[in-house]
Amino acid sequence: MKNSFVPKNAIVPKGINTEMYNVRMLTVNDLIKDYDAVMSSTNHLKGVFGPNDDWPTGLTIEENLIDLGWHQKEFEIKSSFAFTVMSTDESKCLGCIYINPTSKLSFDAETILWIRESEALTGLDANLFATVKKWIKTDWWFTKVAFPGREITWENWERLP
Repeated sequence: MKNSFVPKNAIVPKGINTEMYNVRMLTVNDLIKDYDAVMSSTNHLKGVFGPNDDWPTGLTIEENLIDLGWHQKEFEIKSSFAFTVMSTDESKCLGCIYINPTSKLSFDAETILWIRESEALTGLDANLFATVKKWIKTDWWFTKVAFPGREITWENWERLP
């Protein structure tokens, strides 16, 4: 089966290590730390996937485990890529990054990222966003990546063909 999202001989980047955090594939083994990051940030995260999305309202740990398993499987089959953002000592999940196929004709992929609420005033969001943009430009095969909710408003994103 041909997957146009990932070219045949493409090598999927494993992640990024910086002085502030490590970015690596999100797996079921991250359940407790991921769930803590999400549940400690529920108000902060509302709307991260669009204004009509109510995630993570009502999210149970079991549902989060299913989500993480789904993300891990999608990564393994190269249909989309979910990364966790961990503290450098791996003790705390700081956020997540999702690189997904898009239905929008003018883009190759769409990327959503979030950080936990406790990191909102530390500069992590701006640093992570800049790092991810550079990483995608230098290490991935995409030519035009959208960052809905960041570089394009959700309203304008929804209007795109």
